[in-house]
Amino acid sequence: MYDNQNNDYRTDNGDGSYRYVYRRSDEPAYPQELKPVKKKAVLPWGKLIALMLVCALVGGLVGAGVIGIVSGGGGRAELAVSDRTVQEVELVKVDGKTKMSMEEVYAANVNSVVAINVSGVSTNVFGYATETASAGSGFIVTEDGYIVTNYHVIKNARDVQVTLYSGETYKAEIIGGEEDYDLAVLKINAAGLKAVTLGDSDALNVGAEVAAIGNPLGELTFSMSRGVVSCVNRAINVDGTPFNMIQIDASINPGNSGGPLVNGYGEVIGIVSAKYTQYASTTVEGLGFAIPMNDVIAMVQDIMENGYVTNKAYMGLTPYTVTAEQAEMYSGIMCEGVYVKSVEEGGAAAKAGIREGDIIIKLGSDEIKSVADITAAKKNYRAGDTAEVVVYRSGEEVTLSITFDVQPEDTITEEPEQEVPQQQQPGNYYGNGNYGFGFTNPWDIFNYFYG
Repeated sequence: MYDNQNNDYRTDNGDGSYRYVYRRSDEPAYPQELKPVKKKAVLPWGKLIALMLVCALVGGLVGAGVIGIVSGGGGRAELAVSDRTVQEVELVKVDGKTKMSMEEVYAANVNSVVAINVSGVSTNVFGYATETASAGSGFIVTEDGYIVTNYHVIKNARDVQVTLYSGETYKAEIIGGEEDYDLAVLKINAAGLKAVTLGDSDALNVGAEVAAIGNPLGELTFSMSRGVVSCVNRAINVDGTPFNMIQIDASINPGNSGGPLVNGYGEVIGIVSAKYTQYASTTVEGLGFAIPMNDVIAMVQDIMENGYVTNKAYMGLTPYTVTAEQAEMYSGIMCEGVYVKSVEEGGAAAKAGIREGDIIIKLGSDEIKSVADITAAKKNYRAGDTAEVVVYRSGEEVTLSITFDVQPEDTITEEPEQEVPQQQQPGNYYGNGNYGFGFTNPWDIFNYFYG
């Protein structure tokens, strides 16, 4: 009921008492409090429409190129699609003067790149012959089908298949190779092929943009990766063989070996050859290497004409690497360098006066501490060249002069890497080329007592 005197509403409890519920003053009544309800703000229609337009404008700016403004009346969203016409990549002629885009570099060279699949036979750790299969890359250097690749791609090959960008596949003949330079030349029976243009690798600068085209993983054919030259004339050792390399940061993977490294003018300036994925116990990235074209171009021509490198310097001896630890183990019998195990009769070493038991410590201006060092030093010479060679003999250094022979055609590599076997100290050095008891080299001593 309403109480005029107290200006409020109240209810009868039935026992003469009342419960106050609500006062007209909007103040909560005692004992029950009624909390006021907050009203929602309502925007005028004009402000609401303006806000919607602002939101639509901001959304259009943020999502430009992705989705358009929602059409009125509940219509669907429209995608904003560019009307730019994509131009085909023009086939620019490689002339050594015209700078190209990477698209043009690829278009100018992809028809000269080949995928190489090799099957062969190798011997496993148990001495049994096993079937092998591998893949690599290569590039065409003449219109009649001569192809350059890495030696390690076709090593121990029994069958070599070459696939062109067009999809045509050919059986390839191995013309020849040079393992010390990781170089090989193949030939397919074809004509009118697109050959690459070879460039000057000596003109490369660090930071120059380059691209590698090849067959990564043996199945991602005709892929291109790009990067920059990280270093020129980088000396690295690959499986015991020293190389002068172009270092790049382009992605290189198994299967890229033998493919071309191309500069920004579309010229092939290197042969992709190796990648470091781990150094000691450290995982590395962005370390790819390519053989400079200038280092091997004459050899490519030589192999094409003769089947092998005809003017390769040859010493005619059998070497062993003597490490510092081994030299110390022999208590003065040896010093660190390359021990001459044998000398070919009538060969360059014999004519120079090099003897069995000598230790080569210098060739030309290069210090020699391993067979790999000799291999690297000989790359500075050709057959017929003359160089000084320093040997350790009878406790002193002896300087000799050697004129290199031509490497025989039937030898793929001269003087394979060998090491001095770990063994007990055989005796003391007696000087004058005599190791005691009439022995003229330390291996005779070991064989006499322990053989």
